[in-house]
Amino acid sequence: LRRGRPTNHKVFGEDTAVLAGDALLSLAFNHVAEKTKNVEHCRVVRAIAELALAIGSEGLVAGQIVDLDSEGEKISLNELEYIHVHKTSMLLEAAAVCGGILGGGESTEVESLRKYARCIGLLFQVVDDILDVTKSSEQL
Repeated sequence: LRRGRPTNHKVFGEDTAVLAGDALLSLAFNHVAEKTKNVEHCRVVRAIAELALAIGSEGLVAGQIVDLDSEGEKISLNELEYIHVHKTSMLLEAAAVCGGILGGGESTEVESLRKYARCIGLLFQVVDDILDVTKSSEQL
């Protein structure tokens, strides 16, 4: 269960859940392409690179692998932070940074957005983990 509801892979099967994830990733890149036709191409490329990094083997995928490998194991604070940064914070960072890049932000402004989003992502994940162990499925 996730927040009191069955997860997609439990409802629809693992194969369908993976394909749905693939479709959503494709939709994200299509959305960027469709909504940035009047933005400088170099900014669009930078934003796409940020998005790809956040969801790929150095972002979400890396965090998910470490999370799955450590399931049921005692992990260090550094490992937990790695999971939180890569599974959650990097996605929020990508959203904030892409907005900054596409909106014409300077490098210092974009990096400030990245730092802010990382803090929000870590905060969200810590609260989410606490709720997972302190609240029942019905309460969530």
